[in-house]
Amino acid sequence: MAFASFDSKSAGTPMSDINMVPLIDVMLVLLVIFIVTAPLLTQAVKLDLPKASSQLNDLRPGKIDIAIDAQHTLHWDGAPVTRAELQQRLAQAATLPVQPELHLRADQNVAYRYVAQTLADASKAGLGRIAFVSEPDAQP
Repeated sequence: MAFASFDSKSAGTPMSDINMVPLIDVMLVLLVIFIVTAPLLTQAVKLDLPKASSQLNDLRPGKIDIAIDAQHTLHWDGAPVTRAELQQRLAQAATLPVQPELHLRADQNVAYRYVAQTLADASKAGLGRIAFVSEPDAQP
């Protein structure tokens, strides 16, 4: 440790040692505080929670396949339907709690207006999740 002296020769030089004792004292006090409080933070409260049985709430959207063949016939999940029946079924599907996905398959020779009519009917019913199904090109 460095102490001041009454020697006039070294009176002008600054003290170059740092007193570490207060720093060590503060660190030891903090260490003791953390050792004492750490177990208090990990205590759990014992509770007797009520038991409940619940069903899994499956909210995955359903899938509806709508197809338009080369003769412009509409198909709902494989069964042929008229446009009026399609509109009625789309309106019923829109009332479901989870909006189903429409998978639209159209023959490549079908005029676009039939596809557009089907899209308009789905939009009027309030269905907005529509996917177009196609086949990938064959790689030579």
